Amino acid sequence: MIIRHIQDTPVSAIGLGGMPMSIEGRPDRGRSIDTIHAALDAGVTFIDTADAYHLGAQAVGRDEAGHNESLIKEALQSWSGDSGNVVVATKGGHYRIPDGTWMLNGRPEYIKTAAKASAKRLGVESIGLYQYHRPDPAVPYEDTVGALADLLDEGVIRMAGISNADQDQIHLANDVLGGRLASVQNQFSPSFRSSRAELRLCAELRIAFLPWSPLGGIGRAGELDSRHAAFGEVGSRYGVSPQQVCIAWELSLSPTVIPIPGASRPETIRDSAAAAALVLTPEDTAALDAAVA
Repeated sequence: MIIRHIQDTPVSAIGLGGMPMSIEGRPDRGRSIDTIHAALDAGVTFIDTADAYHLGAQAVGRDEAGHNESLIKEALQSWSGDSGNVVVATKGGHYRIPDGTWMLNGRPEYIKTAAKASAKRLGVESIGLYQYHRPDPAVPYEDTVGALADLLDEGVIRMAGISNADQDQIHLANDVLGGRLASVQNQFSPSFRSSRAELRLCAELRIAFLPWSPLGGIGRAGELDSRHAAFGEVGSRYGVSPQQVCIAWELSLSPTVIPIPGASRPETIRDSAAAAALVLTPEDTAALDAAVA
């Protein structure tokens, strides 16, 4: 597995997104643990989660807040290898009410409380990377990011990031954090390219850009080559899946890009992780760029 960096912290160039293992349609807990273990065995040292990755209480008869965080903690503790170099990133500011509806809360006091609760569920004194999940229009952005600065200063988190952010919010967050913005996590894939400007800005500022749904989203990854035939064509030449080609293409866009494909089966994360070894030629990337332009 090749290595990239979030600030000065080395992580695998491909991460694991934990969301599919905890929301609607999730697998049983055993398969989820096996999926996380498969990622770790493949050299993945970056796992992304959020306190909101769970089912609504009405669906399961109990409050499941932090389900995915607890799942990741269990998997790390039960893995046979050394998980000391694994960075777990989590997010706050987006939550689910009992009927499963997603809500926003960017109030600084909420963010601070949520971060400390996440640290407890993850079993860590300091969260590796903590990200503001989604902007809350009811709260000034600088106030919420100010809470991240406080969490950094207090040692509750080691690095601070933002998610679902535009260019102005990236600049603002980096200013509020005194140049300490570590990452931006936005949706990006061949089917969703509106974050290309943010990807480029992150490359300029040397901030990690973490594409979520890099294969097109839950339930749509299998449609990749039917929607964008060039990825299947390149994959056929190398004897690999279109999904591997897609992640390799995203890696080629900037050394600051770290895709975080979601997975709920061991075989899918193994396939995604193998993209780190796929070296595309300039002709390949030009063809793929043209296919999604």
